Amino acid sequence: MMPQRHQRRFITCTVVAVAFGLVSTQSFAAQADTRPRPWNARHQADIGRHHIKAVHAGNGMSALATSGGGDGGSDEAENSAEATAQFTEARTAPGVVAPGAYGAAWQQLQSLRHTRGDWDHVTGKKYNSDDPRYRDVNSNSSGGAGDVTGRITGIAADDQGYVYAGGANGGVFRSKTGGGHWQPISDKLPSLSTGTLALDGKERLWYATGESNTGATSFVGTGVYLLKDPRHGQFQPGDRVGGAELESTVIHALRFAGTKVWAATSSGVWSHSTTTLSGPWKQEFAPNPDYLPGGPKASDPSAPYKNIANDIAVDPKDPSKVLLAVGWRGGDTYNGLYAKQADGSWKPVGGLGDLPTSSDDVGNMTFAASADGSRLYAIDQSPAQMATNPDSGLKGVYVSKDGSPFGPWTLIADYTKLKASGSALQGAGYQPGIQSWYNQFLQVDPANADHLYLGLEEVFETKNGGASWTTPGPYWNFPFPCWSIDPAKQTGDCSPTTHSDQHAVAFGSYKGRTWAYVGNDGGIYRRPLNGAVDSGGHAKDWQSLNDGTLDTLQYYSVGVGKDLSHGGVSVTGGLQDNGQSILRGRDKVMGSNFGGDGGDTIADPANGCNIAEEYVYLDMWVTQNCGVNDGSWSTDPSKATEYEVAPPDKDLGGAGARFIAPINADAKDTNTWVAGGRHVWINTKGFAIRSGAEWKNAYDLGAGHVATAVTSSGGTVYVGWCGPCNNQGFTRGIAVGNADGTGWHQLDLPVDGTIPNRYISGFEVDPANAQHVYVAVNGFSRKWTEGPGAGVGHIFESKNGGADWTDISANLPDVPANTVKLIPGGGLALGTDLATFYRPAGATRWQVLGHNLPSTAVMQLRLGPDGKLYAATHGRGLWSFDVRRLKGRND
Repeated sequence: MMPQRHQRRFITCTVVAVAFGLVSTQSFAAQADTRPRPWNARHQADIGRHHIKAVHAGNGMSALATSGGGDGGSDEAENSAEATAQFTEARTAPGVVAPGAYGAAWQQLQSLRHTRGDWDHVTGKKYNSDDPRYRDVNSNSSGGAGDVTGRITGIAADDQGYVYAGGANGGVFRSKTGGGHWQPISDKLPSLSTGTLALDGKERLWYATGESNTGATSFVGTGVYLLKDPRHGQFQPGDRVGGAELESTVIHALRFAGTKVWAATSSGVWSHSTTTLSGPWKQEFAPNPDYLPGGPKASDPSAPYKNIANDIAVDPKDPSKVLLAVGWRGGDTYNGLYAKQADGSWKPVGGLGDLPTSSDDVGNMTFAASADGSRLYAIDQSPAQMATNPDSGLKGVYVSKDGSPFGPWTLIADYTKLKASGSALQGAGYQPGIQSWYNQFLQVDPANADHLYLGLEEVFETKNGGASWTTPGPYWNFPFPCWSIDPAKQTGDCSPTTHSDQHAVAFGSYKGRTWAYVGNDGGIYRRPLNGAVDSGGHAKDWQSLNDGTLDTLQYYSVGVGKDLSHGGVSVTGGLQDNGQSILRGRDKVMGSNFGGDGGDTIADPANGCNIAEEYVYLDMWVTQNCGVNDGSWSTDPSKATEYEVAPPDKDLGGAGARFIAPINADAKDTNTWVAGGRHVWINTKGFAIRSGAEWKNAYDLGAGHVATAVTSSGGTVYVGWCGPCNNQGFTRGIAVGNADGTGWHQLDLPVDGTIPNRYISGFEVDPANAQHVYVAVNGFSRKWTEGPGAGVGHIFESKNGGADWTDISANLPDVPANTVKLIPGGGLALGTDLATFYRPAGATRWQVLGHNLPSTAVMQLRLGPDGKLYAATHGRGLWSFDVRRLKGRND
């Protein structure tokens, strides 16, 4: 029998596939089952060993780097923190970025001219994660999540069918039909990063920017915006509440009390009037004010994590009584619950009953109040428990039965109770609440104070105040007896579930029905508030609202090749928590041919079904048939058509490669590939490679160094690296050599040289001359970044193989640059965190490339065989631009 192979979202594979090892706790819980699964995952016990390393990497440091390496990979909880830390490192190294950097870049952007031509939206289609065409060994198809999109971190809904959904880095969308037929309404704002959404008592929509779920600084926002007529209007920059006080923060929660709105942010707790919207926000409390901008310790590497506020609870009977939940998920001495004293100061409180109050046990916390004020609920993630318990970081779910924030509080669920309530997470090392620092929501039925929806990795529900629970939204259906891989069915005989990793919830009504809306790493779903469940407590009535008009997909990469079967091109790309998407020539719906996280991608321009994709930490897989499979591999292993071909650095985990490690094909020979970890690996068999042992080690970058960008042209290879990659001694460099292993050397790049001491994010080589090379540099200039050698500039050119460099940034906004691409005819395109820019051949100044591309991060640019430039955005899907439009006049 073939070993089971599901790619757990965020967990790193090993070369050994093992049994699920499920434990039966109740008749409707996940059963021990030896049937083959489309999954290649490490044993779940490994999860517990490593996840705490990442959540303690609170200063943006690489968890595996600081721990001295891994044992072949890491678990989902660790990796979600590691992904965030590394995304942050690229933008903040070599130091700390001052507030206002993104806002200033956006202002610069407004003054630039645009070229003619519009970007076309490639992924404005449904994305079916259970597409029956792709049931190969490394796909999660049939898990039950159905149509998905990118992470949704804020939801609001009213009683007239208007629903608002906020993408992690995609902005706010509106539906007028109870969900579906979405329209973007925040694309004119400088930040599309969503912290939370809320409707106040006047039905005004509050949009707090700066995603908070990961607690890092990569998705900082530009404050809070108010849309007075959300059913018809769109957000404008002038809708910002207050001044710039909350710029460059992340916002965890907004809470309303009387005529005041409270904000829990990464710079403490703030408040503002809800009637007078001008005037500054008031700083109510910051536990460590010296670490705030302007303070004496503002440049300390730990500063972004010293004033984290997670939520606010206001006594409904006395709005002057307020409880603040404050603390960093990995633990700190300031963590705790705070109340205002008679002298106006805020002090930690204790003695609230079962609700933890010590700094060891207060981590990420969420409150939810009943409409009548009779109940107040809370979730608590414990840093101490995460440090000692490999199964879960969830301390518990609690209720204050009189609605007072000061209790007494009573424990109504811990992770063992939830595990026994129909959860799919039964294996040692991965149980409910393992990611409670990342996954939390709570909402109380407005008509029943004892009816509660709870979001962790899964969706839980109680209708009796916590006495008993069900799991209407299990993680996936693979462990349940109703599941099968049969492509004639979506997920066997199981009902569809939601995507995993819950972040947002709201209740709303449409045409007389009340719905529960949940947002997670796969988008937004709904079910009737009092919906139906099967005998196992799993919902029978989830509906995906990800209809293709809501595209918040977070791509890391894109690959394009000719579709030899259907005509046109096949477009594929790696995604945060949504595997690898594939859209073939005549497709009306995208499919998912690889599961888990999708990283970098290599696609054959001559045959788009030849695809190599990276999972994480350089765990590479290859297919030569687009991953098409009916699941027959599960009974006949020889019928598998996806092959793990990871270079040996994959087995070193974070010490061997970045979370999203760079891979590329030689520009003149698609059979020669370069993969960058600690070593530079070369494959000369192209898509015919079948084993990681077939890679050749061309060069060792050195202990503690890992590749950040690779390129090759005619056998000449350029590799950017970092190590350490965080702000504790950040260093970077560029190595150059030949694919045959000869001629390797490190370029002389002094810290204070022309190329800044920042993260090397991309290369492009002139096809006519391999000594003519461009490099894109991430981060911000020294105006905003405190750190050695931060320098200036984002795009540099060398005409002698890197011996000398020239800054060609000219009039570019000061914004992180991610990717660079030469355009036929000699033009140059540069993808950044805000836009894609274009410099015509022979010119020195930059313009914005085309119109319509949303202002979100462009992670990778790739030319397709159809003459189009493709952009992988980290929040708004894939887009294409016909570069032939550049031959005419510009705007």
